[in-house]
Amino acid sequence: MEKKKDQLPRLDKAQRDIVMLGIATAAILLFVGIGGTVMPQVAQHWVDSSVAPPDTALVNALLLNIALIIFGWRRYSDLRKEIDQRREAEEKAKRLSQLDPLTGCFNRRSATEKLMNAIAGEGLAHRYAGFVMIDLDGFKEINDTNGHQAGDEVLLSIADRLREVAPEGASVARLGGDEFAVILQISDTDLEVVESWVSVMIAKIALPIETEMGPLNVTISAGVAVHDVGKQVANLEGAARKLMHRADLAMYQAKKDGRNRYCWFDTAMEVEARLRREMEAAIRKGLERGEFSPHYEQQVDLETGQLVGFEMLARWTSADLGPVSPDIFIPVAENCGLIGALSESLIGRALEDAKSWDKSLSLSVNISPMQLRDPWFPQKLLKLLLASEFPPARLDVEISESCLQENLSAVQTMIVSLKNLGVRVSLDDFGTGFATLTQLRTLPFDRVKIDRSFVGELRKVAEAASEGAIDREQHDHIVSTLVSLGKGLHIPVTAEGIEDASILETLRSMGEMKGQGYLYGKPEDAAAVLKRLAQLNMLSEPSVANTEDDQRKSA
Repeated sequence: MEKKKDQLPRLDKAQRDIVMLGIATAAILLFVGIGGTVMPQVAQHWVDSSVAPPDTALVNALLLNIALIIFGWRRYSDLRKEIDQRREAEEKAKRLSQLDPLTGCFNRRSATEKLMNAIAGEGLAHRYAGFVMIDLDGFKEINDTNGHQAGDEVLLSIADRLREVAPEGASVARLGGDEFAVILQISDTDLEVVESWVSVMIAKIALPIETEMGPLNVTISAGVAVHDVGKQVANLEGAARKLMHRADLAMYQAKKDGRNRYCWFDTAMEVEARLRREMEAAIRKGLERGEFSPHYEQQVDLETGQLVGFEMLARWTSADLGPVSPDIFIPVAENCGLIGALSESLIGRALEDAKSWDKSLSLSVNISPMQLRDPWFPQKLLKLLLASEFPPARLDVEISESCLQENLSAVQTMIVSLKNLGVRVSLDDFGTGFATLTQLRTLPFDRVKIDRSFVGELRKVAEAASEGAIDREQHDHIVSTLVSLGKGLHIPVTAEGIEDASILETLRSMGEMKGQGYLYGKPEDAAAVLKRLAQLNMLSEPSVANTEDDQRKSA
């Protein structure tokens, strides 16, 4: 209906223009006819005043014709000007519809069209159509720390650098946010030239970017995928979107491999992506069915051998997939945004389980870096504590050391908020190289946990020392240094990954600390923990295990 309304004024205007054209044409014809009669009479009268002047009506008709001709000419000029303006506006609108308003690069729609053209073999003669997906590393932190103005300056600089290094025939696009792309027309049969160009591009982007906030260092992760133009495709748009998806998978692989690098697409990535989607669907079903359960690993005072607490670990036995390792389902849950719901449900169950433990036993829970970015997490944890009536002082929240690199100020705020709840906060994976002495001194951690990779090396050192191959004291220095660092900062230490007596013996020689590992038993479910604590007389209230024992005795 709106379209018809738009068409009616245009139709009326066109009809008026046709009428005006007809009037102007008739006026010119009349001017020729009347002028041929009047003008000679006027000339004769000017030359000889005795000659009678032309008829007044004819003169008026001539003047009217002249006025109509002038009016028609003005109308024609205005119409030409309006057409030119409209054409210019349409061209400008077309350009704007193809470009990103901030950087001037092509937008996502234009990138798709240009990739379709490259796949179809249009333009320059080329063998391959290439698509390079580019994502800035840590751009959110740049915005949060330096402001959106600095973020825009970074995006503009990235766009300029990409255009500067882009090869002939290439198109640079901004797909949205901090995602860019380069569409390549590759004429060489040897794709090593693409690798060389991508390496140069990454090095160019990594140079400091000057902003109002000072120089900023930004890196990118890139994924590369190519299509052989010789292979005919039935659906160009579908082929373009498939190539973009493949480059996207390769880009995420580059991020997983450490960022500030590029990665070629491999068909195994599509298989992995499909499996990840299936795993995500299975996790959603598992959450609905309650298939996830908390298991508990013992934490022991190494000097006395006294049980001092448990660390809660997530376990999943899927009805469709069977037992699934946490190393598999936790990263998938983090990537698809389900880790918060999963973690909170397990923490809630663990708090209920731990209420029946002896009051001297603590409960440690790990939180994901994704939860650390949630400003409402402390409130969610408080709600779980109140619902279970679990003493906050017995809860220990563990934060991975890698989180300190993402946003230190946000981590500090989160730690203070958690400690305000009355819970303790530990630094997990200590020694993996992310934390600095300044961070350890300024962040109020209650405990540090030495990563199991270092503790596990102690067994190899002990075996080599027993054979006389190395000096044991010389090779124990990594763990002993971490222990000494904790003591120097007055932060208690826990060692993870204690799997045999040789490791335990070495750790005991380093001083007081807690420890955990398979030497003390594998993680157990809630029922097994209750049974163990009942045998140790470390239950704060009658439990199911005690009740079952009493029933057996009475029978």
